[in-house]
Amino acid sequence: MLSKTYASAVHGVEAQTITVEVNAGGMVAAGKQMYFLVGLPDNAVKEGWQRIEAAIKNIGLNVPRVKLVVNLAPADIKKEGSSYDLPIAMGILASTSQVNIENLDKTIFMGELALDGELRPIKGALPIAIQARKEGFRSFILPKANAREAAIVNGIDVYGVENFKEAIDFINGKIELSPLIYDTREVFADTSNQYAVNFNDVKGQENIKRALELAAAGGHNVILIGPPGAGKTMLARRLPTILPPLNIHEALETTKIHSVAGILGVNSSLVTERPFRSPHHTISDVALVGGGSNPNPGEISLAHNGVLFLDELPEFKRQVLEVMRQPMEERKVTISRAKISVDYPASFMLIASMNPCPCGFYNHPEKECVCGPGVVKKYLTKISGPLLDRIDLHVEVTPVSYEELSNHEYKSETSEQIVERVIRARKIQDERFKDQPGIFCNAQMPSRMVRDVCGLTPAGANLLKTAMTRLQLSARAYDRILKVARTGADLAGSADIKIEHLAEAIQYRSLDREGWAG
Repeated sequence: MLSKTYASAVHGVEAQTITVEVNAGGMVAAGKQMYFLVGLPDNAVKEGWQRIEAAIKNIGLNVPRVKLVVNLAPADIKKEGSSYDLPIAMGILASTSQVNIENLDKTIFMGELALDGELRPIKGALPIAIQARKEGFRSFILPKANAREAAIVNGIDVYGVENFKEAIDFINGKIELSPLIYDTREVFADTSNQYAVNFNDVKGQENIKRALELAAAGGHNVILIGPPGAGKTMLARRLPTILPPLNIHEALETTKIHSVAGILGVNSSLVTERPFRSPHHTISDVALVGGGSNPNPGEISLAHNGVLFLDELPEFKRQVLEVMRQPMEERKVTISRAKISVDYPASFMLIASMNPCPCGFYNHPEKECVCGPGVVKKYLTKISGPLLDRIDLHVEVTPVSYEELSNHEYKSETSEQIVERVIRARKIQDERFKDQPGIFCNAQMPSRMVRDVCGLTPAGANLLKTAMTRLQLSARAYDRILKVARTGADLAGSADIKIEHLAEAIQYRSLDREGWAG
């Protein structure tokens, strides 16, 4: 007897429906193989037979001694992972008349089986649910641990089950289950922007806070240069608190990536806060941008719609940093293999920090640098010029004085106060780019648009010409300065870029200054 169940394969952040065809028929002689699995399964799918057989027996059902042929269609797409256990097991029971075959139509099954029939969590429940709804499936049965994640999608009934027997009894009509109801907007409103840190925790450093406000308002990349203990990491970790809150579309897009990567956690649902990823400097290029034999999203994709923080930038391998250059421009990363090519979104804000030299005290107001001649320049050359050109703001961080640290009467601005100005600036940019698909903030403007949007007065043009000549800036740095100046004008509510906005943007090119590194 032939039966069909439906599952799904995830490639990149998109899913594709897989038809699981099971044909049962013909007796099997003793000692002969009874189970045949075709359709490009990987080892995890092939090994599923041992789990499926044990689970069926341990819940009191039979595995008949007949020839079983399982085909995962389309047969030219590789099937990966253990989440095909449940649809294959359901197909086997349906083909041997132990499950009502009529109730399998228009239902997606996904889940890994334990030997006792318990269902274990899967990856990619959200993109699977989205694709199932697109194709008109009515219900989705999956492990209970993933049900909240899948229930984000309206228009499809999501049933979270704890074990294989519960799923069978539901399909056979022996028990009733209620689909999980999830009010996305209510949960989103209740949990968004609940950060444990705040900008008013930081004493002093008002100039650095201003630079980060500019970065947040225009989506600009930042590098913080300063001695150990100056507060670079502390400031960087507070950047997400002054970014505009995620909207529903961004939250769903971010959740899809985290779902595919399997880092959402048990019983998790929507990602409502902007991601903050801080990989160690020993990270490999594959772990940073994504890839592997079975492609997975890397850190730059996990930071999509959020912040990627690279602490001690010169300590990262040069090859690792160079592979970021193209994704930073295109805001996506393409992973190509011999038989597959997948795209992962990678629209992130880069914030990096570094010491000015190996000892950390070059340009320190009190401590003396002990690095030898040329060492500072050599240290800085670990970061390539093209990568530095892609960083809009170069900010020097100086240590906080004792007087500032001990002044308990001084009240710094809170993240809530700063983010109000950032949101106002972003609304101006939303209006500016409403007819430009894929562009949402000043940092994303292409060069052709910079000339139209960032017009200068004659005095401003002369100031920029002097800076470009004296600092020997590249064409890309020219565009970066204009973009940052435009953001400064947006924060001030000014329609025109004024001299003060341009001067502020120029001063944030510290590493381009002649003689900065000796």
